[in-house]
Amino acid sequence: MSTSGRVAVVGAGISGLATAIALADAGNIDVTVFESADRIGGKIDASSFAGVTGVDEGADAFLARVPEAVALARRVGLGDELVSPEPVGAAVWHEGLHPIPDGLVLGLPGKVLPLATTGLLSWRGKARAALEPFLPRTSTESDSIGEFVRARFGDEVHERLVDSLVGSIYAADTDRFSLAEVPQLAALADGNRSVLLAARRQRRSQAGTATAASSPIFASPRGGIGSFVRAVADAVVASGGTIRTGYSIASVGAAPDGRWTLSAAAGADSSLAPGDLTFDAVVLATPAAATAAALAAAAPAATTLLRQAETVDVIMVTLHVRGDQWPDRLRGLSGYLVPKPDQRWVTAASFASQKWGHWRPPAGGEILRVSIGRDGMAVMHLDDDEVLRVVLEDLDHHLGVRFEPEEIRITRWPAAFAQYRPQHAAWVDAVETALPPGVFVTGAGFRGIGIPACVRAAGSVAARASAQARVLAESR
Repeated sequence: MSTSGRVAVVGAGISGLATAIALADAGNIDVTVFESADRIGGKIDASSFAGVTGVDEGADAFLARVPEAVALARRVGLGDELVSPEPVGAAVWHEGLHPIPDGLVLGLPGKVLPLATTGLLSWRGKARAALEPFLPRTSTESDSIGEFVRARFGDEVHERLVDSLVGSIYAADTDRFSLAEVPQLAALADGNRSVLLAARRQRRSQAGTATAASSPIFASPRGGIGSFVRAVADAVVASGGTIRTGYSIASVGAAPDGRWTLSAAAGADSSLAPGDLTFDAVVLATPAAATAAALAAAAPAATTLLRQAETVDVIMVTLHVRGDQWPDRLRGLSGYLVPKPDQRWVTAASFASQKWGHWRPPAGGEILRVSIGRDGMAVMHLDDDEVLRVVLEDLDHHLGVRFEPEEIRITRWPAAFAQYRPQHAAWVDAVETALPPGVFVTGAGFRGIGIPACVRAAGSVAARASAQARVLAESR
């Protein structure tokens, strides 16, 4: 059966694979995915650790209260494999561990009593936060999370609550991160005079709905997020698509007939003829720097904009510690966050085997996943011995325990987190406007960092790319 066009997807991370499966599901589209690495997944991977299969080396969950990632998991046969974290609390470290107060929306207070009784804030910080319901509306024009939150609640709420949570999710400095690009925060900031009162109204309106507290916030397949991307890749192939790993694309060039030709980097598989690399539409699901390089000749204006993108390096250190080293006082916790003013190296520590019941080591003990690196903190200059040293020293500083790990895994993620600067949406609009017809971009650097956001953006791009491909195919 003839196809309704050919589409290339460059990049086999979750964005590229989600684009490919959406194209395949659109019907009668010939889809080829090119991936420069020898594996799929991009910044997502999982491997066996401490006798446990599928312990994630990057993201370990996705939001379950938005539909896109859950729907994709069901589409690829993982619906029955989804599990949620254990019902344990988390903490923030500031001169000791403090439970995260109840009623927060990504750090923004929605309840008065937990804010008044938390040990995280000084009496001055609490008094400043208590003024929030009485303040006039704060403009969001600056589009800075930090500027907005400081104006509403003061420095302590920003540094110890909002920046701790949001900064850990995005590896960000929230003073330099777009408010509009964090939907939960933007929804409270836009059109509301008091954020605290708006958060309280939101919580009350959600009671008894699918987004109520009884509904899991996060989910992951039992085999880890790494198994999720592998299942999506398998579904792409089962639907007739092709995935070529170890095949690096150097550039995208215009063909005389309105189509696009990909040029392989040196050393790529020479068995593909020029016709095999010519497509009706091209979706670049690669980091902004790689996308800019590929489009340098075909879209110089877009390339200039893409080169403005900023990213952050992070390192994930996974440790297996003996049970006799694990203090009883840490049981019942999923981990802790470290506010920026208190950070030395560690930004967050997940007590992973307490967070996920299926990650409990068969030999006993606990699995920890510890993150270092964020906007303003360079980490890649540290060698593995130095990484381990600073992590163990910080854990000792925070927890009062000098761990002697039974097993260690260090995973480096260069340029792992895109940084959404204020007015990010305008930058994305400008990039897309500068792209020639038939060339599209997607990925965590553009319209959402989390997995559900990447899946949602991939679906939108796939719809536009398939429409373009059909138009060209019908004209031939």
